[in-house]
Amino acid sequence: MIPSKTPRFISSYFGKYVWEIPNDDNEIFLTFDDGPIPEVTPWILDLLKKFNIKATFFCVGENIIKHSKIFERLIAEGHQVGNHTYNHLSGWKTDTDNYIDNIKKTDAVLNQYGVSTALFRPPYGKLKPHQSKAVRNTGKNIIMWSVLTKDYDPGLKSDTVYNNFLKASAGSIIVCHDNIKAFDHIKNALPKAIQALLRKGYVFKTL
Repeated sequence: MIPSKTPRFISSYFGKYVWEIPNDDNEIFLTFDDGPIPEVTPWILDLLKKFNIKATFFCVGENIIKHSKIFERLIAEGHQVGNHTYNHLSGWKTDTDNYIDNIKKTDAVLNQYGVSTALFRPPYGKLKPHQSKAVRNTGKNIIMWSVLTKDYDPGLKSDTVYNNFLKASAGSIIVCHDNIKAFDHIKNALPKAIQALLRKGYVFKTL
């Protein structure tokens, strides 16, 4: 079972990945994977705007192409963007050359919108060691997470997803998803989680 809070020994072993950003200012980092998706991403953008907070969106290249207006809104509203491959590829099922080409293809799409990013998150968190080196050789920082909300899991109750959000502490990178599979949990858990974390004194920042 994948833990909702990344154990210290895992983040230490994979020390060349970014798992958290330690700080003394109670800053936490809300991130979303897989978008932009028209049924989900605008709702999330509306919610973030309501609370006046910014997040980091790890976007899939083909979704940017399909839903360019949503992507343009995301940028215009001051959110950060990361690369999540062009076709949501699993590194474990893809050879390294094709994997790197897929990342570069998304970079080319981002460049069309004036966006350049050093942030990369591997879909599913799956990356072979030699792929990790090849990705880092392109100048990317591999961004993982310290809190996994598990919003993608239909077998969980939304209260469980909400409680996973609350495992955040200063420096935590929280991973959510702006995809259809996660939307029910996001609608139910995210507004309450943002309010609870703000009450605890946390400050939402982008990566």
